[in-house]
Amino acid sequence: MASYQDYYKVLGVDRNADKDTIARAFKKLARKYHPDLNQGDKIAEEKFKEINEAYDVLKDPKKRQMYDQLGSNWKQGQQFSNADFNDIFGGRGNPYGGFSRGNVHFDFSGMGGAGGGYSDFFQTLFNNFGGSGYDGTMFGNQGRRMQKGSDCETELSLTLKEAQEGGKRQLRFMAQPGQPARTLDINVPAGIRDGAKLRLHGQGRPGPAGPGDLYVTVHYKPDPVFTVNGSDLSCDVFVAPWEAVLGGQVKVQTLEGQVEIKLPAGSSSGKKFRLRGRGLGPDGRRGDLLARIVVKVPDHSSEEELALWRKLAEISTFRAR
Repeated sequence: MASYQDYYKVLGVDRNADKDTIARAFKKLARKYHPDLNQGDKIAEEKFKEINEAYDVLKDPKKRQMYDQLGSNWKQGQQFSNADFNDIFGGRGNPYGGFSRGNVHFDFSGMGGAGGGYSDFFQTLFNNFGGSGYDGTMFGNQGRRMQKGSDCETELSLTLKEAQEGGKRQLRFMAQPGQPARTLDINVPAGIRDGAKLRLHGQGRPGPAGPGDLYVTVHYKPDPVFTVNGSDLSCDVFVAPWEAVLGGQVKVQTLEGQVEIKLPAGSSSGKKFRLRGRGLGPDGRRGDLLARIVVKVPDHSSEEELALWRKLAEISTFRAR
């Protein structure tokens, strides 16, 4: 194979030449060196291959940009992203079969494959891009790289207490249908938020180049006591009518257990108390717990209790409405 080629020099155009200029130069040279017009001329045949190779690169903005960036240092394997090279020959069929432009036919039979005559640069940069498996970090005859296994997703449901405490949790997960489920130990950060994702490297589906990753989305289980609002929690604290009137110490449930708050005398339903740092989140950034007082009356009362309620109604000056 030939070594690195200066495609602009091959076509006889300036490096800043536009597409039309490049196309005109290509057509002029193609007519001059076409094998049908130069029977048995090996030099013309090689020249014809060179100009077609140069045009296939310079006519395509993506390939041209890559060529301009890599230049003569292409062998060093500078990293670049994959591109769409399906139209190497203008989308006109087999790249080694041939195509026509205007009234000129270009025959590429015998030019491809092993020893076909394309330069190292052209074959390395473009022929090996047949699929998404190309390894863009190295050059040479690497062809397609080995594929990693695909990533997987699953969910982990936690109680509010488990989410706040964090620590090691177990997850049953099946990476492949029909495969046995695996038990994974997951380290959950303390105070993790609902909807947060954890990435477990190498725990996805297997592949020739290693397994993919597993993404675990955390969800809070419904809680019978607390309502979640971002990092804050809220709950209702039920008190008896006489507690609301007389005040006193009232117990409030938190994620860490019960605590007592002082209920002022004459507290009505709806009054809220803020317990700072009793919500969700990591240490130092925890939300608050909002405790709402709800006055609850008995469903059933004894005759003696009813008599007292009637007496209270008679003597009380309080009017609720």
